[in-house]
Amino acid sequence: MRPYEIMIILDPDTEEKSVPTVLGRFTKVITQAGGTIDNEDIWGKRRLAYDIKKKSEGIYAVINFTATPDAAKEMDRLLTLNEAVLRTKLLRAED
Repeated sequence: MRPYEIMIILDPDTEEKSVPTVLGRFTKVITQAGGTIDNEDIWGKRRLAYDIKKKSEGIYAVINFTATPDAAKEMDRLLTLNEAVLRTKLLRAED
């Protein structure tokens, strides 16, 4: 088990009330694989540095979790397949 941090930028058309539900679908992969969600921080709607898919804003969320490398890769793969996700960045956090 290793500590990870993932930043997710969601489509700004997503309702802010439903963001925890959307993220819950992806974090379920971690918990089912025996990992833990350490911190889930939703920053809200922010302006992007450059347009992504013709969008100038996005809903930012940062999740810190502990999981196996395979579970982290699977979560990142599922995020990239979802159309509501504009960008992701998965980092292995320092101990």
